Amino acid sequence: MKKELHFSYETLKSISELNEVDRILAENAIETMDKAYAPYSKFKVGAALKLKTGEIIQGNNQENIAFPSGLCAERVALFYAGAKYPGVEIETLCIVAKGDLVPKSHILSPCGSCRQVMLESENRQKNPIRVILINQDGTVLIVNSAKDFLPFGFGL
Repeated sequence: MKKELHFSYETLKSISELNEVDRILAENAIETMDKAYAPYSKFKVGAALKLKTGEIIQGNNQENIAFPSGLCAERVALFYAGAKYPGVEIETLCIVAKGDLVPKSHILSPCGSCRQVMLESENRQKNPIRVILINQDGTVLIVNSAKDFLPFGFGL
């Protein structure tokens, strides 16, 4: 039996096309990206998420010389939100990065571990988490559910 899988996403030319709430979230992600600790990869990542209460949580990647002991920005933000605000729904997660690890023209996409944690967060709250990706060339990609990044995630 052949089956197909489809999802849709929106693209924008820059963050200036985002609405005010999303633009503030993007600015938070950019601000925290610049504070990332990435002395080994030189690839800084920032994540900012907006809770249903309006609270914005920031996270950035934290590398460690004893690789892979570091943690990605997305997981830093998601785990902090889960620890400090358990049961509070996450509405939107914005991710931004800069560095030579990924070419500027390529889509910035979360790693597999982050995709699984995003999916778990979404499943736990029983509502989708909207994801905004800001590529290094300034273009924006918006997905309405973290599940779209990992349709066959572990535990589904």
